Amino acid sequence: MNNNYPADSDFEDLYENAPCGYLSVRPDGRIDRANRTLAGWMGYQPDDLPGMRLSDLLNMAGRIFLETHVAPLLRMQGFFDEFALDLLTKSGTRLPAIANARERRNDSDALLFTRLTIMRAADRRRYERQLIDARKESDELKTVLEERLRQERENAELREQFIAVLGHDLRNPLASIAAGARLMLKAKTPEDALRLEAMMQSSVGRMAKMIESVMDLARGRLGGGISLSKSITAIEPVLDQVVAELTAAHPERRIETSFEVETPVFCDPARIAQLFSNLLGNAISHGAPDQPVRVEAIAKAEIFELSVANGGAAIPEEARTRLFQPFYRGKAHGPSQGLGLGLYIASEIAKAHGGSIEVESTDTETKFTLRMPLEGDGSLRPHSAPSSERS
Repeated sequence: MNNNYPADSDFEDLYENAPCGYLSVRPDGRIDRANRTLAGWMGYQPDDLPGMRLSDLLNMAGRIFLETHVAPLLRMQGFFDEFALDLLTKSGTRLPAIANARERRNDSDALLFTRLTIMRAADRRRYERQLIDARKESDELKTVLEERLRQERENAELREQFIAVLGHDLRNPLASIAAGARLMLKAKTPEDALRLEAMMQSSVGRMAKMIESVMDLARGRLGGGISLSKSITAIEPVLDQVVAELTAAHPERRIETSFEVETPVFCDPARIAQLFSNLLGNAISHGAPDQPVRVEAIAKAEIFELSVANGGAAIPEEARTRLFQPFYRGKAHGPSQGLGLGLYIASEIAKAHGGSIEVESTDTETKFTLRMPLEGDGSLRPHSAPSSERS
């Protein structure tokens, strides 16, 4: 046993029964002396600890920490204060502790032993853990609140856009209906009355379409997504009907189709028709008037794929970040009569079917492509897509 300790009885009593643990470790890592307090905490007799290695009292994490942190700092500066250490008692339970270490060297700077003061720190470590947990919870709460604030700002902006755009765009067909009603009172012939009625019905149709688009917007943004009524559907007749409707509405435009979908598709046919109508109407409005709009549909590898392509200039780079945003309306070749919800609703319908819409745009062609599972038990991971000046 090391002889560097005074034999004074008061000092000895203070050392052995101090309210903290004392430990001296020789250069070979073995314990030279430990007081009764530490031995009692550890479940040992006072004479059990001398001769044991300090590492025997540590778990694996403690041994690694001792070798990689404590020992190097002791060699560099001769002390290491207030480091956390978990001691293993004789029964194998964990004793959380805070330790201070000091080296004792001789005149030749040779290491004689290292003294450690050990303080039980279950309450302190628990408090520190609680502080860490509280800070983590606070950070998580802050993240949640910031996200809610961001969503509220987006919703507020959306509401402002909604009120401005809807108020502006509904005014035109409403004014048309009001004018038609006034003229109806002055109609001199049945032909004049029928012509005015047709104009009013067209305005009513425009208003109904705007209102339905707004309802779809509300379902997509606030109602957890657009609702579907799926069934096993022969999709080609659905696509043919949409092409026929838009051909009748735009007789001056040429629409070329190529459909190869012999396999039924599990989908909501009305929603797919709405999606296709939005894409096709978009291509007609924004494509080069002297070039045809090309539509292709195919079923392959359990995937239904529908593409709509139009000629014309590439989509401007500055417009790409706004693709599929509600109320965004780009520059069309003709007057725009929509709310700027077409592509947004199309993308929501695609998501509701487990699919996605991609866009490719070059100097000669812009193509929108829907990809979705043929059956309802699969889903496609959304793909990143460039943006456009589409409505």
